[in-house]
This record gives sequence, structure tokens and C-alpha cells, in this order.
Amino acid sequence: QVQLVESGGGLVQAGGSLRLSCTASGRTFSSYAMGWFRQAPGKEREFVAAISLYGSSTSYTDSVKGRFTISRDNAKNTVYLQMNSLKAEDTALYYCAAGLHGFANGRYDYWGQGTQVTVSS
Repeated sequence: QVQLVESGGGLVQAGGSLRLSCTASGRTFSSYAMGWFRQAPGKEREFVAAISLYGSSTSYTDSVKGRFTISRDNAKNTVYLQMNSLKAEDTALYYCAAGLHGFANGRYDYWGQGTQVTVSS
């Protein structure tokens, strides 16, 4: 089992930046691909970004390309999402997820409880 805890959310003005963190425990962190998802009120959960086991490959949804950067530090069991040039449309509950083969097949087995990001316009 893997436990994931997100942090770093908050309230920020449009155009500002936030960095989300997700720390894992329970299993070998480097065995898992990691992803970030988000869900706005009344909307379906959507994919945001993913990173492979050792950070050699990344993937982003079109709406965040050029603004968000996903990274990982396996020595600290932590994945980050750097969010720049934030827009009101980015307001959502952001979830961290882990999957044994998540980057390759899009399946994530473990999920955090989420951290709220609110962008004011």
C-alpha cells in the first residue's frame, strides 16, 4: 500500500504561482509513476500531468503546457507540481496519484485526499 499526502494549495491571484507537493510512504517510491489530477465543483476529474519512474518522461494536458511543470525527488519520496501563470480556470481540488505502470497505461492505484487551489481573477 502507498499513502499519499498533498500540500501547497491555497489562494492566489491570477498570474501568480504555487508549488504543490505530494509525499509518499509505505512502499518504494521509485517503483511508481506519478500523476496529478484535478476536479472543479460540478466537473469530472481530469488529468493534469504525469511523470515516469525516474523522471525521464513527462506528460501534460494541453491547457497547462508551458505553465505547469511536474518533477520528482525519489530520495525524498516527493512529487511536485510547479504552477505558473495561474488562471481562474485552474481553480480545483488537486489530487496526487501513484501507479505501478501509470505513465504507460494511465492506471493509478493510489490517491491522496487532495489540496485546494483557488485562483482569483
